[in-house]
Amino acid sequence: MHSNRDTWGFLVADVSRLLRRAFERQMGGTPLSFAQARALYYISRHEGVRQVDLAELLELQPIRLARHIDVLEKLKLVERRPAPDDRRAYHIYLRPAAHEVLSEFESTAKSIRATATKGLNTAQVEALHAALGAIRGNLHGI
Repeated sequence: MHSNRDTWGFLVADVSRLLRRAFERQMGGTPLSFAQARALYYISRHEGVRQVDLAELLELQPIRLARHIDVLEKLKLVERRPAPDDRRAYHIYLRPAAHEVLSEFESTAKSIRATATKGLNTAQVEALHAALGAIRGNLHGI
């Protein structure tokens, strides 16, 4: 039987799409694409990560990530350092200029989160965060 009610899977996908679109609109002045901004954010959370491992985290083909890293390097936001144990591998590190860009990202994200959660109280926002974290954890191993 067909239902007009959205499943939570569709709702999560739509919310994700709308959050990404809001971020792209509000960060319109940055030379970075959303994918490059996402890569920079992941590098900040996993500084020193091997480029191939970062591609896996971002679910990108290594060649596609390499192009994003090329742009981030040209903008002097990150640097590649050769892996001491594998001459074919690189570790990715933030450069000082990245911190200002990441601060702008966080400020924008905070504003978007405030808009997105308007009408929800603190307990509801915390419950939403906890529920999404639990769902991610449950699905991570599948």
